[in-house]
Amino acid sequence: MKNKILFSTLFILSLIISACGAATPVAPTTGAVVNVGQSAALGSFLVDSKGMTLYLYTKDTPNTSYCYASCATAWPPLLTSGAPTAGTGVTASMLGTTKRTDGTTQVTYNGWPLYYWVNDKVAGDTTGENVQNVWFVITPGGAKK
Repeated sequence: MKNKILFSTLFILSLIISACGAATPVAPTTGAVVNVGQSAALGSFLVDSKGMTLYLYTKDTPNTSYCYASCATAWPPLLTSGAPTAGTGVTASMLGTTKRTDGTTQVTYNGWPLYYWVNDKVAGDTTGENVQNVWFVITPGGAKK
């Protein structure tokens, strides 16, 4: 009986923790900074101020995101509450923003809305590259890798 109660309690706690983790949105950054990162395999690509890789979604259209609900849980948008800032190697005129359907403001580069990949855990991770053949790191020139 104790094992059943313990198992049930652990199961419920794991569901709560999983749900909380999946529902945690990425908070907008005031004046999000976009920099250039690099890897031996991919060369130069865009990252945020902490070195986390940024991705484009080829199903988006210029300045319009089509990644919402479960898509945005796996691929959180780079949000900002002010004008984004270009770091070294980033073309400032290519930086922009677009309004999402929830009213938040997403950073764009060369018209591409920018995203994180939930499976990238540390700066420099690029595990989202070529996921489902629609997600790619974005080059400083504004194109997919």
